[in-house]
Order: sequence, then structure tokens, then C-alpha cells
Amino acid sequence: MPERSVVLVPVGTESTPSIIARKLREAIADGQMEAGARLGEAKLARELGVSRGPLREAMQRLTQEGLLVSVRNRGLFVAELCDEQVRDVYVARTAVERAAASEILRRDPSAAAARLRPVIEVMAQAPEAGDQDGGDDAVGRADIAFHELLVELSGSPRLVRMHATLLTETRMCIHALRRTYRRPDARVAEHRAIVDALEQRDAAGVDRLLVAHMDDALERLVTSDGVPREAG
Repeated sequence: MPERSVVLVPVGTESTPSIIARKLREAIADGQMEAGARLGEAKLARELGVSRGPLREAMQRLTQEGLLVSVRNRGLFVAELCDEQVRDVYVARTAVERAAASEILRRDPSAAAARLRPVIEVMAQAPEAGDQDGGDDAVGRADIAFHELLVELSGSPRLVRMHATLLTETRMCIHALRRTYRRPDARVAEHRAIVDALEQRDAAGVDRLLVAHMDDALERLVTSDGVPREAG
């Protein structure tokens, strides 16, 4: 059978607009650029040490991704997630993570629990590592790391890919969540209960706790000042 001719683009290094887009995406996800903030092109170009051409291309990419919003005669702003959008993020996350937990229970839940417990300990110790804001940021990072690892431990590349597409919006939500907890103890306890149920091979308990964990986070987000109620 003759070989088919396939035209492939040569592999190259990451382009400047891609690098800029990644840096802006991370800044938005981490809350360094808050929802609703206006982005000044000249200021950003100076801070990043780039010309306006690749910066504009990068910002256009983020606009297409829905992370930036262009307002006529006013400029570009970091998107704000309205209640319905936040709910949609959590609907998708809940579906993916419940499926991931089901796969873990089918495979080796004890080994998965052993991998997840150190992440919870990082979360528990985070507030003692520095000032309150620094501790809250560290708790948020550990929170994200826990859920990323949970999905990874499912052994499903497709679940991992689906979860990754939600990552930036998830990080925006988790960053906002820190304002709704007086202490991080509740977050630590919720994650620890999920892992305990995994280790005990309690499928119904794991599912119930995951749903309750997501529902609690969603309730805090849509009834607090953490996330604006109007779409950006």
C-alpha cells in the first residue's frame, strides 16, 4: 500500500505571543489581574519588555478564550464570571472528578490516597508558612494541586485533558474562594474526608463527599463577593 503524503508544520520554539498569552493567563488565574481590571497596553508592554504587536496578538488569543473582554471605546478588561458561568464550571468539574474518583476506586484507591495525603498536609500547614495572604495563596495552590492529582490518578488521559481545559477558570474560582473562609480548616477537612473515603473503598461516600465539596464551594462563590454577579 503506497504511503500517503502528509504535510506537517515543522516543530519550532514557542512564539513570543504564546509566551505572553501564557504569562497573562497565569496572572489572571492567580488573581494578580483581578476580574474586571482594565488592561493598559502600554503599561503591559513595558512590564513584559515586549513590543505592542505580539502583546496585541496574545491579548486577542485570550479574548477568544473568553478570559478578556473588549469594550468598545473603553479597552480590554479581565472577564468577570457571572453566577451562571461559575455554576457551569462546577457542573463540568463535578462530572469529571466524580468519573475520576470512580476510576480510582476501580484501580488502587489505597495507593491514590497515599499520593493525595501529602498534598492535604501542605494545605494544612500553608497558613503557618507566612502572613495571612501568603497562607491563603498557598492553600489555594494546594487545593488546585489536590484536584489535578485526583484526576491524574484516574489513569484516564481524556479526563485529564478535559480537566485541564477548566484549569484557568477553576483557579479564578478557587482564588475567589479564599475570601469566603475565615480559616482554611474547613477546606482541609473536606479534602481529608474524601481521601479517607477513598482509602476505605467507600464508593458512595466518595461520591457524596465530592458532590458536597463542589456544592459548598459553589454556594460560597455565588452568595459572596468573591465573584461578581454580572457577566463581564
